[in-house]
Amino acid sequence: MQLFVQRVFDGLQAGVIYAILALAIVVIFRASGLLNFAQGELAMFTTFIAWTFLDAGVPWWAATILAAVVGFGIGALLYRLLIVRLGGPAGNPLAIVIVTIGLFLILNDGAGIIWGANPAKVPRVFGDGRVEVLGAGISVQVLGLLGVLALLVIGFGLLFQRTKLGLALRAVTSNQESAGLAGVKVMTTLMIGWGLASAIGALAGTFTASQNASVDTNMMQVALIYAFAAATLGGFDSPLGAVVGGLIIGLVSELVVGYVDVIGPDLRLLPGFVLVLVVLLVRPQGLFGSAQVARA
Repeated sequence: MQLFVQRVFDGLQAGVIYAILALAIVVIFRASGLLNFAQGELAMFTTFIAWTFLDAGVPWWAATILAAVVGFGIGALLYRLLIVRLGGPAGNPLAIVIVTIGLFLILNDGAGIIWGANPAKVPRVFGDGRVEVLGAGISVQVLGLLGVLALLVIGFGLLFQRTKLGLALRAVTSNQESAGLAGVKVMTTLMIGWGLASAIGALAGTFTASQNASVDTNMMQVALIYAFAAATLGGFDSPLGAVVGGLIIGLVSELVVGYVDVIGPDLRLLPGFVLVLVVLLVRPQGLFGSAQVARA
């Protein structure tokens, strides 16, 4: 029993990061109907910015907030300078995918040039304490991240359902021209959507660095794969689904690797993707996604 509980805690530790990054992916999709394959490298780049603040004497928690603010600006700027020129949501999705993959490479190489390839040490934002439950230990760091994740889900749920900005984001995604005719400032709204997603990505990056006690240029690449799987599992139009999907992927990966001898650490990706495939065969829109209705 103790071993099972410990593995659940370990799965939550990984899953909470996948969930936060998946939430960023879903926010961009809800805001613009597009996918950003550079989301993980944006998170990594802004984490190095947080480390720069830390190195200048700013506390790590404050550096995390400042990195999220900087991330917001970078996301909004990228949308204005690049995505708009490709037509935005009405443009060629393949061209936008290629551009975001190019951004992935630029940010990864750029971070290596600016900060170097060696990992940089960072503290744990919620401290190093542990809480014992049924003989197993869960770190205060993970509990803190779960609390932040809950606040993000509630906040974005309220944003999309109860605020003018959220309604504007949904309207722009549904029909850009009609939203513009209704008085919605389309470009500004989409810039805010991309900025919010980049800010969430910055949080995912700094929290990942806090768990690893270091930041390096490759720290978010595997996490991004899991995050896309989580968003697919939960539904690309559901912030709650992204979070649930991330936690499920983390738990399933940890438990299957722990209890199925054939699947070792080298095949850690396999259980989560098999689960995604099974769910999509039964429910193509994901666990919490909305089914699309089309005329026959």
